[in-house]
Amino acid sequence: MGLIKDNGVVYKSVNDVDLGPNTDQTYLHADVKAPRMAGLIAKVFVWFLEMKLIGNILLYFLKKNNRIQQLVSYGVMEDSPLYVPLHPYEDFEEEEVKSLSHGLSPAEQVQHAMDCLPFSDTKLQDSYFSFRRWKILDYSRAYASRHITPLVVAERLISAIEQSSGPGMDMSFFISYEARDILRQATESTLRYQRGEPISVLDGVPIAIKDEIDCMPYPTTGGSKWLHKLRPCKEDACCVKRLRSCGAILVGKTNMHELGAGTSGINPHYGTSRNPYNPKRISGGSSSGSAAVVCAGLCPVALGVDGGGSVRMPAALCGVVGFKPSFGRIPHSGVLPLNWTVGMVGVLAGTVEDSLIVYAAMSGQPEPHQSTMPRLKLPMLKHSNMSSIRLAKSDEWFNDCSDDIRACCLRALASLRKLYGWETVEVTIPDIEVMRLAHYVTIGSECTASIAHHLENKGRSESGWDVRVALSIYGSFDSRDYLNAQRIRNRQMKFHEKIFSMADVIVSPMVGVTAYEIKDDAQETGELDYVNGAALVRYSIAGNFLGLPAVTVPVGYDRLGLPIGIQFIGKPWSEAKLIQIAYAMEALCEAEYKKPQVFYDLLGEC
Repeated sequence: MGLIKDNGVVYKSVNDVDLGPNTDQTYLHADVKAPRMAGLIAKVFVWFLEMKLIGNILLYFLKKNNRIQQLVSYGVMEDSPLYVPLHPYEDFEEEEVKSLSHGLSPAEQVQHAMDCLPFSDTKLQDSYFSFRRWKILDYSRAYASRHITPLVVAERLISAIEQSSGPGMDMSFFISYEARDILRQATESTLRYQRGEPISVLDGVPIAIKDEIDCMPYPTTGGSKWLHKLRPCKEDACCVKRLRSCGAILVGKTNMHELGAGTSGINPHYGTSRNPYNPKRISGGSSSGSAAVVCAGLCPVALGVDGGGSVRMPAALCGVVGFKPSFGRIPHSGVLPLNWTVGMVGVLAGTVEDSLIVYAAMSGQPEPHQSTMPRLKLPMLKHSNMSSIRLAKSDEWFNDCSDDIRACCLRALASLRKLYGWETVEVTIPDIEVMRLAHYVTIGSECTASIAHHLENKGRSESGWDVRVALSIYGSFDSRDYLNAQRIRNRQMKFHEKIFSMADVIVSPMVGVTAYEIKDDAQETGELDYVNGAALVRYSIAGNFLGLPAVTVPVGYDRLGLPIGIQFIGKPWSEAKLIQIAYAMEALCEAEYKKPQVFYDLLGEC
């Protein structure tokens, strides 16, 4: 860390910091000094916070007591700011990887992904697994064999959405869906299969879209009651266009934490997306609905946006795969500009295989700020074709979670070592808590800058009470806060470069706690629970702040039967290796996967 001086930490030079297991670096636990608030207490707090004089005093002490000033604002370091986590790329040959040419259509890229999959015997798998989710390939085979049609699946899907959102269940998976549009797409897909002309393996496969991503004919609310009125959706986002061109049935806009400004998924406007493993508990945020629909079997895949673990956190809490690529890999056009340099489109899927297929479909041309795009590389998926994988593990950080999560993830690591011979390399990742706070300053500043011109009109008064607190805190960050946060980003980039010279990936739990209960007092106002929030984002930040690819895979359950996920963080542009590692991890755990309490079997007897 460094020495306290003038109310700020004096940070060592990066070159003077020992990243080994016996370092003198001190691991800082999150020291969140904010009580849980909801209901009337949250409203009263907002009223005080939005009074100019009293609010400024409250915000000063919030920043001071939660160490933002000490660790970020007044931190002393020699590093210059790094504003965008876009990594240089050097092409190199990799074993067991398909390297695709530029200029392929999404359907062509999907076919290349299909060529990477191993042969699977569904009947043999069903006899081995206690529970197995339907995959994209299952849908495609069922359609091609005429056992079922996309239209029948669409009708079952609509019925399931209606049932799950009705009285007695109130799962709140979707903000908007339109039965007529779903049936139209399904009818067109059914006709293509009847002619023997499906566009791709994705033809007729239902895919849900987080309501932060433009998808016609729906408004893009961002989980709010006002944003879509000021920013109308005029066309599909680029990632959605690419899926639509492959024949996928886009089934609606999933629920989310309002403006992505929270980790629980509790939304006072559209209800709380409940966890299918236990509907009394959260599904996580902010891509709450996307994780829940995949978990509940309504879709094999859904899209989310990951600005601070917002794909991976809910994926882990709901027992599905959550994958975010490197910054810049998937075009971001048509996504709400809430967090320019930390937010990335990601995939939530029932299996690693399906995340690969959708990743291949969405990966496209470079953004305007990129001169070139590294060629898309897809891994040949095999259970045991990778040897000598080195997994970097920062011990105190890894262990900073519940006992059940720690034990489960350590068992998963032991299995990788025993079956594949993979090596765990003990390292120290310095200043994890500093990085969390710097990321918070960054995402808050970017969110405020993006929507500031809307807030004074109607946005603030129409936002949930929890989000109004977040917006007040975000608006309190100044240029010094932001610039020092970007200097911390540069430091962390250098630390991670050094760690990746010692290992192939970094391994950690995905979250510090499993899904917690939804309290009644949070339904109207939302919830301020920064203690649980800090535990949920503890392992997420490097993927966003540093633009690194990351994936979470379910590896077990806690004593209450709630899912636990492990996370692998990769080197920049190493998606192929990361997916292969996730596939190998999944292979060791999938026989023990359990069926959620709320689950819909859309393929039925097929």
